[in-house]
Amino acid sequence: MTGTRVLVAAAFLLPALVLLGALVVYPIGYSVQRSFFDRSGDGFAGFDNYVEIFTDDSILTAVRNNAVWVLVAPAVATALGLIFAVLTERVRWGTAFKLVVFMPMAISMLAAGIIFRLVYEQDPERGVANALWVGVHDTFAESSVFPRAHPLPAHPLKEGEGGSFVTRDPVRVGSPALLPLVGVAPGKMPSDARPAAPATPEEGRVTGTAWLDFTRGGGGTVNAVDGSEQGLKGLKVEAVKDGEVVATARAGADGTFSLPASADGAQLRLPAENFREQYNGVDWLGPALVTPAIIGSYVWMWAGFAMVLIAAGLAGVPRELLEAARIDGANEWQVFRRVTVPLLAPVLAVVLVTLMINVLKIFDLVYIIAPGSAQDDANVLALQLYRSSFGTDAHVGVGSAIAVLLLLLVLPVMFFNIRRMRRENRR
Repeated sequence: MTGTRVLVAAAFLLPALVLLGALVVYPIGYSVQRSFFDRSGDGFAGFDNYVEIFTDDSILTAVRNNAVWVLVAPAVATALGLIFAVLTERVRWGTAFKLVVFMPMAISMLAAGIIFRLVYEQDPERGVANALWVGVHDTFAESSVFPRAHPLPAHPLKEGEGGSFVTRDPVRVGSPALLPLVGVAPGKMPSDARPAAPATPEEGRVTGTAWLDFTRGGGGTVNAVDGSEQGLKGLKVEAVKDGEVVATARAGADGTFSLPASADGAQLRLPAENFREQYNGVDWLGPALVTPAIIGSYVWMWAGFAMVLIAAGLAGVPRELLEAARIDGANEWQVFRRVTVPLLAPVLAVVLVTLMINVLKIFDLVYIIAPGSAQDDANVLALQLYRSSFGTDAHVGVGSAIAVLLLLLVLPVMFFNIRRMRRENRR
């Protein structure tokens, strides 16, 4: 090269070098320098800020959570991407499926965090995750529609064992039993409940009425069925003699029920299952599940990225090797495990390493999805860096030390990726 070409090359490289120095080299150097100073930045603190990283409980939680992120999130996203890429390879609508799976990549972390904050809402009427969970749960264990119903002291019922209620006196044939309850909001009553009706005496049977002894707007008579009060449809009634259930019935839409003559002289019991609290699902954003929940949202976003890269690598796999394995008697699982995966190993390494670098600096999803009460439990290093540097009790020295720690964690992964890429280029 002549001197002129060197000057031309330097002129073209200079703007990039200036930007690189201003945006990368200088911030790194300043962060390393600032990490050795105290909160004010005037006094030299030595390694005190680094010692605090490994002694402060909140920062240690962030380190542990980052380890969970690095071990779980890239592996799960890569595994799902591999499964999607392989399963959709021979499907006619595979391209459309890949488009749908990759679409979350077009959404920003901020938007994805807002979406999943709503998905993980505790209220099943708002949170999709709990709506599905509660729907499955209630299929096998239906909740009661009268979870807080209870009798008043003036009612002919008293508290029994295990949350049940029993009549104070035995019931008799020909004398309708009264089972009044309160504690149910009229708006929470079954939609097909009808105004309560006094039970009609029947020969050889014990009859009665179970109703909501509450008149909207006030008024009404205690222990008396008023026209504006509603029957407790579906309420289970048991007749108990000597500790054994001899008959059962359920109240109709108007609250009336009928038991056989064997109930004569028994006490009526309203079992606790009538008053079981409604199942409200899982506390996804509670201290125990907040980190796995946020990792799930990350996988939703990045599984499509892994799938596209792996599908591109899969397209370059020699088909004759796969066919040769099948001719030799290998089944599809053996072909996948012993031929496809080893041939895709370089692509899988690229995806895995890329995602590992990405999750080391995860911030947006944790900051947005985790509520304030659980943010300490979901804390990660990038979030702790923000809180330490710009929070209410900011300590820029500790924040800079965390930034240097993140850099040190990322560098080995970057060097591994660069060496692997150079090795691939030599081939």
